[in-house]
Amino acid sequence: MSVGFWQVVLILLIVLIIFGAGKLPTVMGDLAKGVRNFKAGMKDEDGNAAASKAPALEQRAATEPVAKNDGPAVKG
Repeated sequence: MSVGFWQVVLILLIVLIIFGAGKLPTVMGDLAKGVRNFKAGMKDEDGNAAASKAPALEQRAATEPVAKNDGPAVKG
């Protein structure tokens, strides 16, 4: 189902009536920010899915105790 030109005009007219002409730029700006944040979140999620294994290994290595090795024991 596609949205035609007249449906978009009708939706914009209803938004204009509800919010008024003064608040319309603010509402549209907030809507645009929301769309941008959504797209950025989707990109981050795709990137994190591929790299999610590496941080888990690094975190595990950072939390495991490290054995102290002063070198070979010398008797003498």
